[in-house]
This record gives sequence, structure tokens and C-alpha cells, in this order.
Amino acid sequence: MLVVRLGAMGDVLHALPAVAMLRRALPEAQIGWVVERRWRELLCAPGVELAGSRGAGRPLVDEVHLVDTRSWRKRPLNSETGREFLAVVRGMRAREYDAALDLQGSIKSAVTAQLAGPKAILGFRQPRERAARWFYDKLVDGRAEHVIEQNVELVQVWLENIGLSRATEALQPGTALLPCDQASEASIDATLKAMGLGQSAIAILNPGAGWGAKQWAPARYGELAIRLAARGLRSVVNYGPGEEALAREAVAASAGNAFAISSSLSELMALARRSSLFVGGDTGPMHMAALLGVKTVALFGPTDPARNGPYWAATRVLRDPESVTSYSHKQTKDAGLERITVNRVMVEIETLLD
Repeated sequence: MLVVRLGAMGDVLHALPAVAMLRRALPEAQIGWVVERRWRELLCAPGVELAGSRGAGRPLVDEVHLVDTRSWRKRPLNSETGREFLAVVRGMRAREYDAALDLQGSIKSAVTAQLAGPKAILGFRQPRERAARWFYDKLVDGRAEHVIEQNVELVQVWLENIGLSRATEALQPGTALLPCDQASEASIDATLKAMGLGQSAIAILNPGAGWGAKQWAPARYGELAIRLAARGLRSVVNYGPGEEALAREAVAASAGNAFAISSSLSELMALARRSSLFVGGDTGPMHMAALLGVKTVALFGPTDPARNGPYWAATRVLRDPESVTSYSHKQTKDAGLERITVNRVMVEIETLLD
């Protein structure tokens, strides 16, 4: 079985529960996953072989196939691109997969599934890009509202196709769904100790998001850090590439109650495992924290939390009625998101922590 979900971070995380269900139903099955190289650590820890026996460093799948479509598009005629591309295709075809599950629904992911040479390709009847359906041997309706449940539906149909009953075990968050890298765990311990936070209860504040309309004002995260400090929580401001200014603004508004931290994906997992609370917008780190069972307050603007909000019980979602659903990647601020106050966020935090 080959899982096709190339990216992005939140989407890969949303696919993990369905693949965990597949693994429980078929514990001895050979499951591969093709993913963009930059998301490798969501499936396989640094230093762990991409194929072989499963363990803490690669808990769900037997092999990870890495593509780098962003780099390949920049140098399509380069000989190295050709070698890398052919190596991935040959690696997938060598496994002779019985089926490929396209959980992405794009032309790119459907073509990738086709190139793997499986006996059958399953995909959604209404994929994100309609032309992707041309590559599918079996169409699945995907009637559920939330994307996690849609992914589960695709897995359920495959299980029925091979004569197994639909899995009925409830989906649960948990650390076993994500790799654990001991070097990253030690690195985060050392970083927190150097910040004087080694023995503290930690809250992760995440001002960044994929585009501007999904970002709550950074200064409000600073104000929130002050309020959390009064409750005994020390705040770290997580930021990724290109988000340095957001982190600086949040820290500057915190009156010394927040510390900026940039980490790899494996280090972010380690940080989340040590945290009592996460506050952030609709972004990959938020979905990671929720999946790891961290108490999470998610701040939504233009995107619809009913479709792709945090799925698990220990979460709260704030979205103002003034926000209008849109996935157009606008950089202008969302009026509804701007109406969410620090006081409203603190009320939700209190309900989670009490």
C-alpha cells in the first residue's frame, strides 16, 4: 500500500490518523508513503533509514519515498533532477504496491501515484483538482466534513475492497503517530534549560501562518504571554523561516515574559511534548500540537475549522462571525480574526486548563 500525501505540513498531519487506522487493521502490511523532502521528519526522524523495520524513529510506515518537486521545478532540465526523479520512481515501482491512496487530490499527487505503478489507485470523487480523477481506478465519495474523516473514509473503502470490515476503533491523538528523535529531544531540553525554563510549565505561542490573513496580531501574543505568566506558564514564541519579524514583535510586547525559539520539525515535536498549552492560528505547528494531545487554542480567520480545524477533544477554536471562508492566500488582515481579543483567548485557555 502506498500513501500519497506530498504536503503541506498540516495536510500530512491530517493524514496520519487514517494511516494509523490502516496500520492497526493490517499490522503486517508493507506501507509506503511518498512525501516532499521538506516534510520527511513528520514520518521519519533524522538519521533513521527511510526503509526497514519500524520503530520510534519511523513508527507508522515501512518506507518513505522522498520527492522534491519545488527544487525540480526550478531546474527541470538539470541532469541531477532527472537522476533524482528516476530514482524515486524506480524505488516506488520496486515495491510493487497493490494500491495507492491519493489523499491529496491534486494532479501532481495523482500523477505521482500513477508513476508508482500500483495495481489500483483510489481517490476522491470530488478531488481538490478535478482532473486528478482521470488517474483513479476507484472513486470514493468523501462525504465527511472534516478532512481527517474524509481520509478515514478512503481507508475504510480500501479495507472493504480487500474483504476486511470497516475499522470501528475511535481515532485518538498521541505521540506514537509521530517520530521521536532522541537528539532533538536532548537539544530542546538544553535550549529550555539555557533559557531558564527547564523546570517551567511551557506555553507555545505561534504567530506565524501560511499567509497574512491567518495571522493574529503578533503584539497580542506578547500580551497573552504576560497574562499566562501570571497563571504560572512561561511562553516560548515558535517561528519558522521568514517569520523572524513576527516573533520579535511578539517578544517585544511580552515585557520579558516570552522567549523566541526556532526549531526543526523534530525539535518542534520535542518542544510540544514538553508543553502544557499551544496557542496559534490555522497552521502546521498548531495541528502538530493538537495531534500530540497538547491543550490547544486555535484562532481561525478565513479558513473553515469545520473542515480543517483541530480535531481532538483537548482543543478550543475561536472564530468570529465576521470572518468569511476563503482559501485565496490573501496577505491582508482578516477583520474577524482581528476582532478576537486577548480576553476571549484567555477565557478559552481557562476552560482548558481548569
